[in-house]
Amino acid sequence: MPALPSSLISSVSDAPAVTVPEAAAGLPAALEGLPDPRARRGVRHRLTVVVTAAVCAVVAGYRSYAAIAEWVADVPAATALALGITPNRRPSEAMIRRLLQALDPDLLAAAVSGWLATRAMATAPAQRRAIAVDGKTLRGSRTTEAAAQHVLAACDQATGVVLASTAVDGKTNEITRFAPLLDQISDLRGTVITADALHCQRDHVAYLAQRGAHWILTVKANQPNLHAQLAGLPWRAVPDAARDTDRGHGRREIRACKILTIAAGINFPHAAQALQIRRRRHRLDQPKRFTTETVYAITDLRVHQAKPAQLAGWIRDHRSIENKVHWVRDVTYDEDRSQIRTGTGPQVMAALRNAAISALRTAGITNIAAANRHYARDSTRPLALLGIT
Repeated sequence: MPALPSSLISSVSDAPAVTVPEAAAGLPAALEGLPDPRARRGVRHRLTVVVTAAVCAVVAGYRSYAAIAEWVADVPAATALALGITPNRRPSEAMIRRLLQALDPDLLAAAVSGWLATRAMATAPAQRRAIAVDGKTLRGSRTTEAAAQHVLAACDQATGVVLASTAVDGKTNEITRFAPLLDQISDLRGTVITADALHCQRDHVAYLAQRGAHWILTVKANQPNLHAQLAGLPWRAVPDAARDTDRGHGRREIRACKILTIAAGINFPHAAQALQIRRRRHRLDQPKRFTTETVYAITDLRVHQAKPAQLAGWIRDHRSIENKVHWVRDVTYDEDRSQIRTGTGPQVMAALRNAAISALRTAGITNIAAANRHYARDSTRPLALLGIT
């Protein structure tokens, strides 16, 4: 991943909200249908108000229940009123914590993702959309009695916007959550789905065919017969179809991609082309010490449907979900050291971080840490970003 710019304060300061579609409804409207887990009796603060305030706080860089409550307590009366909060009767930390620990994370993620999708459409480039599917373990949620919780997400490669997210509990795995995850995205026709080797599954391919989507899947040892078939193709006789170089994090990587049209004999449904990707890496301070990795992939896209450079780019940019979302949550929001562990709290906080990061991405912001500082300096700025007037 290229190094992040040292500062985006100047670009963020130029009214980032103006890049958001004018017709897009605000986040509170998208949350109206979210079921409230609380009993009706004694509810003082509407769910949409509390969740919206929490997202505002996360946009400003706040990381915990206590920090969110402090943001709510400190905002001026005018900001509180704009959020729907009575200034002299604000949500407490205990109330915010109990609500966020009880929310359904999948329903929250679906509501937020639907809202983000309408904004992302206006900023996405006019080309075939590619969506990366990848999971992340919430390491901080691990306890002595329970394993760490896990979430699976779908991210727009071009914009870095999280379009869907679902919890993966200890009774299942990412494979069974693949279709429910993508069910949250209303239209997949013509979209390219990229996924790692775990999702190289025949059921996944059948599901994507029904949705009208294309796919590029990495093939590794979990599909030994298919991997052996791909490795046995005459790659030495095939010239490089695409080649590129990348520098970042103190290292240089050279990538070469070869492509072959698949003839009879490859045992995988709808497979049209096979790809071999060779990655050669070295540290910039050790230019003569290389490591080489060879990876195989398979796709249903035919020669006339995608150019070699596009295929290579989609495989390379599959890491966008790691670089633009997971890395930001780990480094900027310090997610792996979060002490939130009770109830659905870890997945809900992950959904709130996804919402904040994605809202900033739709505003054209790339340096999330600088944006957090910018939005923390003026409590009205998160409101404008989330469409609250």
